[in-house]
Amino acid sequence: MRGPHIRSLAVAVAVTTAATGLAGTAFAGPATGTDRATASTDTGTSAASVVTAARAAAFAHASATGVTRGDELRAQDVMIDPEGARHVRFIRSHQGMPVLGGDLVVHLSHGLAYTGVTRAAGQSIKPAITRAELTAGQAEAKAAAVAKGDAGTAELVVDARDGGAALAYRIPVSDSSTAEATGTRTVVLDAVTGKVRSNTPDSDEFLSPKLLDTLRERGETLDPATGTAVKPRSLAAAAASRAVHYPVTASGTGTSLFVGKVPLTTTRTARTSYLLKDPTRWGTETRDAKGQDLENFAQGKKFTSTTDKWGNGAVSHRDSAAVDAQYGITKTLDFYKKTFGRKGIANNGKAARGMVHFGNKVANAFWDSTCGCMLYGDGDGDMFKKPLVVLDVTGHELTHGVVDATAKLEPTRVDADGNQYGEAGSLNESLADIFGSNVEFSANNAKNPPNYLIGEKLGLAQKFLRRLDHPSLDKLEGTIDYWSPQTYDAEVHAGSGVSSHAYYLLAEGSGSKTIGGFAYDSPTYDGATVTGIGRTKATAIFYRALTRYMVSTTDFHDARTATLKAAADLYGANSTAYKTVDQAWAAVNVTVANTPAARH
Repeated sequence: MRGPHIRSLAVAVAVTTAATGLAGTAFAGPATGTDRATASTDTGTSAASVVTAARAAAFAHASATGVTRGDELRAQDVMIDPEGARHVRFIRSHQGMPVLGGDLVVHLSHGLAYTGVTRAAGQSIKPAITRAELTAGQAEAKAAAVAKGDAGTAELVVDARDGGAALAYRIPVSDSSTAEATGTRTVVLDAVTGKVRSNTPDSDEFLSPKLLDTLRERGETLDPATGTAVKPRSLAAAAASRAVHYPVTASGTGTSLFVGKVPLTTTRTARTSYLLKDPTRWGTETRDAKGQDLENFAQGKKFTSTTDKWGNGAVSHRDSAAVDAQYGITKTLDFYKKTFGRKGIANNGKAARGMVHFGNKVANAFWDSTCGCMLYGDGDGDMFKKPLVVLDVTGHELTHGVVDATAKLEPTRVDADGNQYGEAGSLNESLADIFGSNVEFSANNAKNPPNYLIGEKLGLAQKFLRRLDHPSLDKLEGTIDYWSPQTYDAEVHAGSGVSSHAYYLLAEGSGSKTIGGFAYDSPTYDGATVTGIGRTKATAIFYRALTRYMVSTTDFHDARTATLKAAADLYGANSTAYKTVDQAWAAVNVTVANTPAARH
């Protein structure tokens, strides 16, 4: 799971130019902190002109957008849809202070006319009190004590995440000892009262503290079975009989823990020297954290080989976990690129990165936005016997990176043990499960057959961690099938079942069926029958909704609206797809009629 992304405000402006309705953003500028103009090849419209029009529209339509005097808007994404719409995702500052929960997406027509807005904060973000009572030094000292680590520099911000607008300090804390593995956290303190407004990890753990406690109480010992696969053909390294200028792309073989022997694209740095780095996927690389709590990828040890053969399928060889990690990361990149045209996790054409052997006896895997990489523990040697480098774990966690680069969905609250709550956080977990499952379908590995189950290779007694067709069959986390008013404060993994169930119903429909050798039986809230539109269309709708119509506070009713808008964009407002989106949400009890009056 992920903590609220409230640390840095890097900006990358992206423009959609792909020719199909499934496309994501196709070009992206570097995270420079300034708007970057990128020409759109389909219309000749530049990103700069779209941003200018969207910013002007946001101020001109202030009653709808919530933008006020003293606000500054900086573009994070520019998306130009093939059908003509334009969308600009903005991050906001007020009187020079970053606004937490102030993000918004301005929607424009082909002619750059304002057509609407999706906003995270439903209230004015001007704080009533503008003078801090705490000094920055006092804030840093308290943050260090709260997060049990070393505080960085305190920064004044406006915290608009709770339905108000409070003057606050945001403080990064490194080497925090409040979690299983030390790491960075972000503490937000009220600048007037000193109250802790949030204290969240900067990494996204696959296994929540609550789940780990449950597994320990049950005495479960997880020793996932490893797999073997047929050796791929044509994996010999390039012949050295001709002159070669290094580095060059090479084709190697990896023997993994979970998917047997797999092909790996590597970098040949000399005649008999290879690096576990894929130049065909923007230099994506896996390194060895050496049993340390590293959040700096550059400090990781490079994996090298003299034969371009990696691992032996056992934990005794340090390369084996790296094979799973590199394979999973590249397959996740491939899914996003071939399905949506997305160039990397942040859609900026940059490498994805992973580090295995993270920490000392860490029984978890993380997406770490501080590192910008995947971190994999080796297991604690007690409850978890192997590293968590399973394919759908990687797809799940890297999807948190995609969400981090787009809607930045945040939990409503985090308890003292690090468990997260609230519908926006639940939706984040759900999207990670949805797209993590799709990574399996995209990879289509015979030793890791694709399905709508999450964590089925972890060795759990219930045979899976979560499942999309009938979420409440997960008794470990108490995942729920249907929305109720209590869902708004559910633990995020438990609450994720609502939107995951809606997605499955949209894709495959209700009732009993066998898909790819796996049996499913998906119920509905009122017993209604839902006929699915297929995984391809369902996935396209949820991705379009994430990237265009979701913001940091999006809850399940907002997600219903977002997916309906996405379905109308892609297939038309009178299409079967649009109508089925409505039916799927109703089948999990998310309707217009039961929309809460005040949610944020």
